[in-house]
Amino acid sequence: MTAVHGESVDIQTPDGVADAYVTYPDDGAAHPAVLVYQDAFGLRPALRKLADRIAEGGYTVLAPNLFYRGGRAPVFELPEFIDMQSRPDLFGSIRPLMEQLTPEVVKSDAGAYLAWLAAFDKASDGPVGLTGYCMGGRLVVQTAAAYPDRVAAGAGFHTGRLITDGPDSLHNAVDTITAELYFGHADNDQSMTPEQAETFDKALDAAGVRHTTEFYKDAVHGYTQSDTAAYNEEAAERHYRELLALYDRTLRA
Repeated sequence: MTAVHGESVDIQTPDGVADAYVTYPDDGAAHPAVLVYQDAFGLRPALRKLADRIAEGGYTVLAPNLFYRGGRAPVFELPEFIDMQSRPDLFGSIRPLMEQLTPEVVKSDAGAYLAWLAAFDKASDGPVGLTGYCMGGRLVVQTAAAYPDRVAAGAGFHTGRLITDGPDSLHNAVDTITAELYFGHADNDQSMTPEQAETFDKALDAAGVRHTTEFYKDAVHGYTQSDTAAYNEEAAERHYRELLALYDRTLRA
């Protein structure tokens, strides 16, 4: 197992300073860069461990606090083990922060994160990879579309609401994407049904975007997150295999 080094950093954005976690192989070399977009529960110990796991595959991984406008992480109080059935009030604190992440804000912040990685001496030259969890998967699509010259790969896991009834539905915004995409949906997730996935896949096909869409058996929304009741070890391990395979073939060419 590759030893990694993780540290907290601050990133200047047009709207302020985003606190973040960066982790990379502890070998003194520069490695391909990966930007991790959090789920709704934010930058916390479990997400840092997830970033470390990706870094062990030979990557320099940046996980910013997407909710930095609300304060430094942890922005809100979380239990050590997150069970939404016992804590339904959590989203009362989280939802206003999610609603701040408009397409314009996502593009602006993503530009700052990508610029920081481009200047970081532990990140090698070349395009970056993205991965996002739950709501973060939407940001993967938005960032890949906004910065096609910088993003070579993007993945979304248990990502919902890629298809909506509104004009901002993301299947209408994929034409500029040049990255290869991978989606690992949960088969028990009403926020992303097989019918919605098919609609999204058709839009990617029409745009000529290379992509793979799979449904993970017996998984629910949030299955990668080890500090939640949704965690599914088998599905989470599969996600790591698929993610690193995507990066190995796109970021190391």
